[in-house]
Amino acid sequence: MKTRISLVLVLMVLVIACQQNNSEDGTRIRKGMFKVSVTYPSGEGKTFDWDYYVTKHATLVKTLLGDSLKFVTIDKGISGGAPESTAPYVAVFNMYFETITAFPNSFGPHAEEIRKDIPNYTNIQPIVQISEVVQ
Repeated sequence: MKTRISLVLVLMVLVIACQQNNSEDGTRIRKGMFKVSVTYPSGEGKTFDWDYYVTKHATLVKTLLGDSLKFVTIDKGISGGAPESTAPYVAVFNMYFETITAFPNSFGPHAEEIRKDIPNYTNIQPIVQISEVVQ
């Protein structure tokens, strides 16, 4: 039964991901784009205010980064790979850009304002990874 529930959850995530693969302006996630992932590791005593994060912080980031930010996804960790295990991340915020320089050029001037907002929704130190989309 647990395996069946896990499979259903995976399928639901895939369907949602496929539906969200277009931004409002029609931009699609595609090979050659650059993704900046901001991950929030889970753990004992860590807190995360989802309402604030989605309605205020993510909106702030999208507004400040402007047109250079082509697409955003927000993932909420629900489980690890093993049944009933804790997700390794509470949240993952993915930002997609056309070029490798678009992120530092758009984020840099607003870095301090964005960082100052973090304590309003979490006590977790975020980890950033920059990737190139290969498929």
